[in-house]
Amino acid sequence: MKFTFSACGPFALAAFAAALIGLTSCSTPPAGGERHLLYVAVPGIRNQLEFGGHGVLVFDMDRGHQFVKRIPAAGLDAKGVPVNVKGICASAPTQRLYVTTTNTLTCFDLVSEKILWEKPYEGGCDRMAIAPNGKFLYVPSFEKDHWHVVDGASGAVIKKISIRAGAHNTIVGLDGRHAYLAGLKSPLLRVTDTATHTVTREVGPFSHSIRPFTINGAQTLCFVNVNELLGFEIGDLRSGKMLHRVEVKGFEMGPVKRHGCPSHGIGLTPDEKEIWVTDGHNQQLHIFDATVMPPKQIQSIAVRDQPGWVTFSLDGRYAYPSTGEVIEVATKKILTGLTDEHGVAVHSEKMVEIVWAGGRPVRTGDQFGLGRVR
Repeated sequence: MKFTFSACGPFALAAFAAALIGLTSCSTPPAGGERHLLYVAVPGIRNQLEFGGHGVLVFDMDRGHQFVKRIPAAGLDAKGVPVNVKGICASAPTQRLYVTTTNTLTCFDLVSEKILWEKPYEGGCDRMAIAPNGKFLYVPSFEKDHWHVVDGASGAVIKKISIRAGAHNTIVGLDGRHAYLAGLKSPLLRVTDTATHTVTREVGPFSHSIRPFTINGAQTLCFVNVNELLGFEIGDLRSGKMLHRVEVKGFEMGPVKRHGCPSHGIGLTPDEKEIWVTDGHNQQLHIFDATVMPPKQIQSIAVRDQPGWVTFSLDGRYAYPSTGEVIEVATKKILTGLTDEHGVAVHSEKMVEIVWAGGRPVRTGDQFGLGRVR
């Protein structure tokens, strides 16, 4: 394994040590012939190229999260400069990977790694979600009034859904029957029927505009970050009522570098036993026991920068904050840190696990930290 210290600056020694720890502590041989890879889109922190450059970086989850390769990406402005990546998702059935920027949606063939198409959409793009069968995506405009429902094969617009909420974050449920639409200008979470792509329910209002959110596998509960709250709120997806407000204890709110809200990032472990929530100002992840209601705060983990997102591996073994650490969920230990081919510390809010077998993708994770108990 090659490490280049000059590219890292102050991160060099830490990256080297973390990688050595990772190679000894979290390297396991692939099970059943499967290979587990983490796909990380950069620039995944605004347009800041110092956190891993430009492209889709691939890491081997079975071998200490070693860097595997960089897939060249599109997403350039008129001057040829990379623009902010806004979201990532993948489909095993269709063998495709999708990345949004503020302007475009790009579709890759996962096997050949070639770009099949890149399309701009009215109002730009934000953090999208894909149906389990890969047939359609819900692509929010860039903080505008609408979402586009997009054909997964061609990129053609199937339908436009106008809500006037500052379209932002989007989830499609594990069964593909409903999509969940959150705008950063609204305290309401909208739910659509994906058979007709029409809004059928609203959840909330929550205490402020919704930022990142996640849902459980049964699609009965949502867990939402909102403006001006260090913590999260919980809503009932069936009744539409807000159930609980959960505030982080022992830490004060303060200024943050990005996103303008104290907690911008929340995820459920796949077994739904824990909720992890970010704290930008204090550079922490706060962990809550989700087996009780309201959830109980149990632990905090310091990270190397201000986190703005968190998600998990499909098996629930690893947590991935946007600051690039690989955290073992069971022990809450930081095992390693993601570094690129130059040894540069990689940060990104846009990453997804893809499981391979027989030279083909067979399962995909998600960027949202969805619960997976069904």
